Amino acid sequence: MRKLFLFLSLISFGAQAQSISVKEPDTIVKTIFTTYYAKKFEGRKTTSGERYRAAKFTAAHRKLPFGTIVRVKNLRNDKIVEVRINDRGPFSKKFELDLSQSAAKALGIYRLGYAKVEISYVLN
Repeated sequence: MRKLFLFLSLISFGAQAQSISVKEPDTIVKTIFTTYYAKKFEGRKTTSGERYRAAKFTAAHRKLPFGTIVRVKNLRNDKIVEVRINDRGPFSKKFELDLSQSAAKALGIYRLGYAKVEISYVLN
């Protein structure tokens, strides 16, 4: 009788273990306007405490957590970069993201000043 109970318990546990599913994280996709940092900010401290460097692929966002990796796609030329959020801003209602100069150059928006882009990121 004891062996039968053990056997049934193992079968029951195995059935429960198979029904457990892992939920994939939600990816958020938005279309927004972005701009980039002016040259005068080089070397200044960002809100996260690190210094802004134009050569790094970083960005500022008003609400996303520091360290969030954001995929940015220029809708005009389909160029894509990934940037890490390390600052707060921009504080204009029109723009939601401030890119570093190297990220803006890689997207092809450096001389334009701003662009309509698609961003995607995963919230943990």
